[in-house]
Amino acid sequence: MSDEDIIPGTKRLYDDDGNALSPHSELKKHGDIVLAPQPTDHPDDPLHWGLKRKLWHALLLLLITALTGATTNDSGSAQFQENAELGISYNSFNVGAGVLFIGIGYWTLLISPAVWLYGRRIPYLICLCLGVIGGIWFAKGEHTADAIWNQLFVGASESCSEANVQLSLMDIFFQHQRGAVLGAYMLAISAGTFLGPLIANYIGSSMGWRWIGWFGAIFNGLLAIVCLFGLEETSFDRNAYSIVDGINSADLTDETKGDKSPEASNEKADSQSSKDIDVAPINVENDGPMTRKSYRQRIALITLAPNVRGTGFKQYFSRLFHTLRVFTFPAVWFAGLQWGAQDAWLTFYLTTEDDNWTEVPWSYGSSALGIMNLPCLLGAVIGCAYGGWFSDHFMRWMTKCNGGIQEAEFRLYLLLPATILFPIGMLLFGIGSAHEWAWPGVYVGLGFIGFGWGNAGDLSMGYLEDCYPNMVLEGMVGVAVINNTIGMIFTFGADPWLETGLLNTWIAIGVLSFVFMATTLPMALYGKACRRWTSSRYERFLILRDGL
Repeated sequence: MSDEDIIPGTKRLYDDDGNALSPHSELKKHGDIVLAPQPTDHPDDPLHWGLKRKLWHALLLLLITALTGATTNDSGSAQFQENAELGISYNSFNVGAGVLFIGIGYWTLLISPAVWLYGRRIPYLICLCLGVIGGIWFAKGEHTADAIWNQLFVGASESCSEANVQLSLMDIFFQHQRGAVLGAYMLAISAGTFLGPLIANYIGSSMGWRWIGWFGAIFNGLLAIVCLFGLEETSFDRNAYSIVDGINSADLTDETKGDKSPEASNEKADSQSSKDIDVAPINVENDGPMTRKSYRQRIALITLAPNVRGTGFKQYFSRLFHTLRVFTFPAVWFAGLQWGAQDAWLTFYLTTEDDNWTEVPWSYGSSALGIMNLPCLLGAVIGCAYGGWFSDHFMRWMTKCNGGIQEAEFRLYLLLPATILFPIGMLLFGIGSAHEWAWPGVYVGLGFIGFGWGNAGDLSMGYLEDCYPNMVLEGMVGVAVINNTIGMIFTFGADPWLETGLLNTWIAIGVLSFVFMATTLPMALYGKACRRWTSSRYERFLILRDGL
């Protein structure tokens, strides 16, 4: 049996000569590209949405991503004034940053079952409301405990953009558009991460540090209202309008759908073992009319999954524990390591800017510190375009060169330049800060760091989704837990490490950044073997998940 039949992440897009597949194929195509997932004929299928509707939905998702990214990175802009007014120590602020990472990573895990059981919309609204609470608490803080624990709510507000946004974007866009979509997602994260502190510095210097929290609460509240009435539900029971092994799944009896015994699951796994899990089955219409949902139905607060039993309470925890299985997939650890390292290094260069660049010979104020984020943002924009839009074209070119068969690892080749440029940027910034270089060299280093930031997140997450396309949410949940745990550990260790010596610390983390990114090479070489090794585990993961 050919690899594209049995290995997730390996699929045939063209014939052996790189030409379009037979025009008589029953699979739906866009030009010469086979659509994955295959759209159904139902009018509510998000893949059928018009371009304006898709772009509006994507815009709201990216606004959520950018806003929550900004509010989770703006607390540092208030630290000097908080210290002066309330006497809160900088060590306490570092503890708050660690709590922030806990809120992001572990709330992503805790809320993930709700996406399957109660719809995509409700987690966004909950998280934006948590952002309101965190912002108000931030603005009204008076004690050390306030400065620490408001960050738990601020961090939890970002959790919806760690995994849920990617899933919602995949609901409305096809797999061959994945690179560009993830590029836009990473650009939104970059804009929030680097522009958030810039804007917060201006707010703090002109209006006072408490207004940083008030503006965060106001914008989270306004966006929550817009999403309440403007963000449509994208969950769609695709299996209900598809053919599975020649049987219309909508015609299955309730008894068949309800058979969740281990024997039934094993039989289903055996029956699917010869299928390509990456490509959805051919679509047919259900018996009877397929009516489009009304506006009120499309913006319902909760959209129950077809298999919810009662309130879904037991299913919630069953799915929660089932999600932990993602940590047995090497691609999840690879993506988590790449993205987690970026969070870790972000702590170091922001801390160095606050501690060193505010003193002679630079004597930067809040506004100048905020402007230091612009070269990072510029580098990230270039990196996102390279790792996003360009990677889609690169994947198709590599697929044609490979006899029409696409391998998930093709995307990783684009990470190799960043493996060199990112550590160079770290060393330029760190050594330049230690030796008090003039601004151009250090700013070039920040630009390289931004380029690596955009690449590492975009391409590693794109690779994971290429490997296991039906496990997007759970995969991203695993990545969120790993990367925020790494970020938390390095955040607690950043100040003590930097106090041992700025130059030696930056040389060490520059080398570490190279080691972390260099894991791309063995993953590119042996990733397919890992996918082959986990193929049966992946099938069983999906069967068990869909049976819960």
